[in-house]
Parts: sequence; structure tokens; C-alpha cells
Amino acid sequence: MAEEHFSYGGQAVIEGVMIRGRKGYATAVRLADGEIEVQKKPWIPLTQRHRLLRLPIIRGTPALIDALVVGYRTLMWSADRAAAGEGIKPPTTFQYMLSIAAAMAIAIGGFVLLPSAVTPKVVSNPLLLNLIEGMIRLVFFVLFLLVVSRMPDMRRVFQYHGAEHKVIHAFEERGSYRPEDTKDFKTLHQRCGTSFIFMVLVVGILVHALVGWPSFVLRLVSRILLLPVVAGLAYELVKLAGAHKGNRLLNALVSPGMLLQHITTKEPTRDQIEVAIAALEGALALDREEEST
Repeated sequence: MAEEHFSYGGQAVIEGVMIRGRKGYATAVRLADGEIEVQKKPWIPLTQRHRLLRLPIIRGTPALIDALVVGYRTLMWSADRAAAGEGIKPPTTFQYMLSIAAAMAIAIGGFVLLPSAVTPKVVSNPLLLNLIEGMIRLVFFVLFLLVVSRMPDMRRVFQYHGAEHKVIHAFEERGSYRPEDTKDFKTLHQRCGTSFIFMVLVVGILVHALVGWPSFVLRLVSRILLLPVVAGLAYELVKLAGAHKGNRLLNALVSPGMLLQHITTKEPTRDQIEVAIAALEGALALDREEEST
């Protein structure tokens, strides 16, 4: 089997960017003194550990788990570096775990339990009820993004998110990613996690409709049990859209998610672009180091 084309990508962290490569990930942050510090870590994705986990649809869940684990680790490291730069004691592991638990509670409670609980049973058609629930969930998600985007600290994170996208665009389209090479590119990208989350919301409506509209408890159980299926299908659609950017149907499917990126990405400064470049160069260097050994 021919090796599948690899797509570099990552996420924004506190005062920095993380980029994942073939063999690991690199995180670059801007320190308080203006210098850029880069951390490189080898990482073997779950999809590379067993052939079964590389199958279409199935691979969406291990890819999501990888993203959560790597994202958590890089966020902790960037928070530690930011705290050290400000001369304050970094959060403890317990405090980090509490913050993650709180975030999961908000995600499950706000985007799974609450929308299903408040969905009015104004019709008897299961598909329409799931559509109403899905629309409520989408409204909650957009409102959450709008509120978060008004926080000054989160705006900087969204700027770094935009820097990541612009550098990846330049790398993929031109093979050159100097700051001046990124100017012509937008902060939106089809493979963005924002587009993935939107696709999960849309696919969930159709998948959940297959189980009808049972009792509230059974609905919640079904939402959790079907999450791997929903995530897997959403992953494949976003992946296809990223690989076939000229396909009108796929572009139409991801276009609402692209619109949401106007909230989750902001135009970065040159300094932030430089940090994203350092992260990409770190990931590329790690790939070369692993291949040479």
C-alpha cells in the first residue's frame, strides 16, 4: 500500500503554536524576554500502532484521542513557560486536572445534556426533533465561541491560531513559509478543528435520528455510544474536503465551519507568524532526525 500523503497541522497554545509532524510534534512559544523557545517531542499516533486503527471512519476516534492528549500536554507546557516568564508559580498537576475536568463538564453538560433536555417536543417526527436538538446545540456552541472571543487573552490565542493556519497554507501551497510568504493567505483552513466540531454537530443530527427519540436517559446514552461513529464520519468528510479543495460539494459541506473560523482565528502579527514558523521548522527537523536514525 502506498504511503498516504501527510498533512501538517496543529493548534494554538498560550503565547505560541504547536505543529504535529510525521514523527512527533514541536511547540514554540514567545517568552517574556522576546525570545522563542521550541520544545520537540517524538510521538507515535495511535493510527500508526495498529493497522485496524487506520481504517476509514474507525481512524477518526484515535485521531481525536491523539489530538486531545497532545493538545493537553502542549497547553500545560506553554502555561508553565508563561507562568515562569511572569515570575509566578506554575499550576500544579492537580490544578491542571481540575481545569480539564471542568472543561469536560462544560462540554458534556452544555453541548450534550442541556440541548437534549431543553428541546421542545413540538413535533413527533424523530428526524425533526433531532434537527431541532442539533440546531440548539449549534446555537450554544456559537454563543460560547462569541463570549470566549471577547476575552483579551483568548484573542491572542486566536491570533496564534490564525498564524498557524497561514504558515501551514504557505508551506502546503508554496513550499516556502517566510513571514512575507504568508501575507496572501487567509487565517481560515479546511482541516481546522473548528470545522471538525461543526461537522460533528451536523453528522450527529443524521446519526442520532437513526435511534429515533427515546427517553431522555436513553438519548444521552445513545449520544455517548455513537460518538465514535459521529466523530469518524465527520473526520472523513473534513479530511476529504482538505484533500479536494476544488470540490464544490465538499466545500459546501465545510463552508459553515469555515465561517465559524472567523471567530476562532484572528489576523496575527509578524511576531506571532515567526512563532508559528519556529513550530513548523521544529516539526520538520524532528521528522528529519527520526528518519536519519
